[in-house]
Amino acid sequence: MDIRELKKLENKRKMNKGYMWALFCAILWGIWYIPGTIIWAVPPFDAMWVDIDATHGGSMATIVVALLISAFNALTVIVALLIWNGYLGKLGEMKRTLKEFHPCSKWFFLASIFGGPIAILGSFIAIGFIGAGFAAVAALTYPVIGSILARQWYGEQISKRAWMGILVIIVGGLTIFVGGAIAEISAGNLSYIGYIGGLMAALGWGIEGAIAGKGLDIAEPDVGITIRFLGENLLYWVILIPIAALAGYPILEYALQAFTPLAMLVLGFAGITFGFCYVCWYKSFPLIGVGRGQGIGNLYGLCAVIFMYLFMAQVPAWTVLIGGALCVLGSFVMISEETGEMESLRGE
Repeated sequence: MDIRELKKLENKRKMNKGYMWALFCAILWGIWYIPGTIIWAVPPFDAMWVDIDATHGGSMATIVVALLISAFNALTVIVALLIWNGYLGKLGEMKRTLKEFHPCSKWFFLASIFGGPIAILGSFIAIGFIGAGFAAVAALTYPVIGSILARQWYGEQISKRAWMGILVIIVGGLTIFVGGAIAEISAGNLSYIGYIGGLMAALGWGIEGAIAGKGLDIAEPDVGITIRFLGENLLYWVILIPIAALAGYPILEYALQAFTPLAMLVLGFAGITFGFCYVCWYKSFPLIGVGRGQGIGNLYGLCAVIFMYLFMAQVPAWTVLIGGALCVLGSFVMISEETGEMESLRGE
C-alpha cells in the first residue's frame, strides 16, 4: 500500500470518527428538548409566567421566562463541562487557552453571543410560543448558514452534492416557516414571536458553528466549548438578567426560588444532555468540517420529534413534519459525498 492509499485510508477513518461525534450530538440534542419543555411547568417558572402575565401580558411573560430558563441552562451546562474537563485533566489547558485571547479564545467568546442569547434563547422563545416540536425543526436550516460562512471566511470546501443538500434544506425551511405561518393565519392565530425565535435559533447556531470552526484550528474542542459557555454565562448573569431586573421584571426573585430539588433535577438533565451534545458537535468540526458536522447534527430535529412523541405525546403540525423531513433529506444529501478523494477540508 503506497503513501497515497494510506492517506486516503486515514482520511476515511477521520471522517468516520467525525460522523460518529456528530451523530452522538444529534441524539443528545434531541433528548434536550424533553427537559427544555418540562421546565416551563416546574415551579417557580410556572408561577413566574403567571406573575408577569398579570402585569405585562403573556408575550412578555414568555420572553422573560425564556430568558431565565436560558440563563439556568447555561449555568448547568458550564457546571457539567467543568466537571468533564476536570475529569480529563484539561483545566490547565483551559487556563492557557483563555490567556491566548487574540488568536484563540476570542472566537469562542464571539461564538457565545450567537449561540447563547440568539440561538438558545430563540429556541426557548419558540418552545414557549409554539412548542418544542416546532422549535426543534425550525432551526434545521442552520447548516446552510454555517456551510456558506465557513466557505467565505476560511475556504472550507463545499461539493456540488453538498450544495444540492443545502438547496433541499432551504426548501424544507421555507415549508416550516412560510407553510406554518400560512396555516396559522388561515386559522386566525399567528404566534409571530415564536417564528422569530425559530429564525434566531437557525441564524445563531449557523453563525456560531462557522466562528467556532476558526477557534478550533488552535484550541482543543473540550476546552473550546467550555470557554464558549463561560462567555454565555457572563452575557446572561452579568448583562441580560440585571437589565431585565432593572426594567422592573421580578427575574432575580424567581432566580433565587429556582434552587429547588425538582427544578435543579430538570435543569441538571438539560445541562448534561446539552453540554455533551455541544462537546460532540465541536469535536466533529475539525474532523469533517463545519458544514458536514452541522449536516449530521441536523438529525437532532428527527430525534427531537421522535422523543417528544414517545415521552410527551406531542406531534408537530404537518407543515413542520414535511419541512423537517426535507431538511433531514437535505442533510443526508450533504453528507453522502465520497470523502476518500478529498485531500483537505479547506481550499488552498
